[in-house]
Amino acid sequence: MKAVCWMGKEKMSVESVPDPKILNPRDAIIRVTSTCICGSDLHLYDGYIPTMKQGDILGHEFMGEVVELGSRINPEKLKVGDRVVVPFTIACGRCFFCQNQLWSCCDNTNPNAWVAEKMMGFSPSGLFGYTHMLGGYAGGQAQYARVPFADVGPLKIPAGIPDEKVVFLSDIFPTGYMGAVNCELRYTKRRHRLHLGLRPRGSVRNTKRLPARSGKSYRDRSSSRTLAYGQRCRRGDNRF
Repeated sequence: MKAVCWMGKEKMSVESVPDPKILNPRDAIIRVTSTCICGSDLHLYDGYIPTMKQGDILGHEFMGEVVELGSRINPEKLKVGDRVVVPFTIACGRCFFCQNQLWSCCDNTNPNAWVAEKMMGFSPSGLFGYTHMLGGYAGGQAQYARVPFADVGPLKIPAGIPDEKVVFLSDIFPTGYMGAVNCELRYTKRRHRLHLGLRPRGSVRNTKRLPARSGKSYRDRSSSRTLAYGQRCRRGDNRF
């Protein structure tokens, strides 16, 4: 298959790589129909985050069609032919953190947790296409992807909804939504808000449907490109 591969600092290329295979009974193979480039991919491109290896497949915002399932996937949860959005975090569904819906803190999906703990002071869950200290998992900027613990994360999408309306559920929308919730954004009479950045995350926070009352909202307009993108998002046009 074809995949976007990291070949070194500021070096990316589309390469022919082996197709993914089922490795564990809770795996699924997804035929990728839409994938995105996240702003955090720039940290890999720039060489800012270590433990990348030449040939690593990038991408943690993708969706597609299930084409193969491991033997322990319950068909009531997932079956061949389902359209799914794949979250960027990989969660086992059974550890303490998963049981408390703290999916990004999963204890069981990062086999290199000790490296992350040494370099960052803690380890999150494994992540798709995001360094070897976070699991070394192949990402979704490819024609196919292996999804571990596929009975936990993937979100089934009903027929008739186009990819471009749901692919952002993989990362960017829930990230912006969580930011708005954690900041306790409420449109009240006496509260002012400052939105720093109107790129995808800022746009999601800005358009999140909170109680609409009076109050002022200030937005960072530091670049015409950022402003133009933010205006498109407010109109519902999220095309790149």
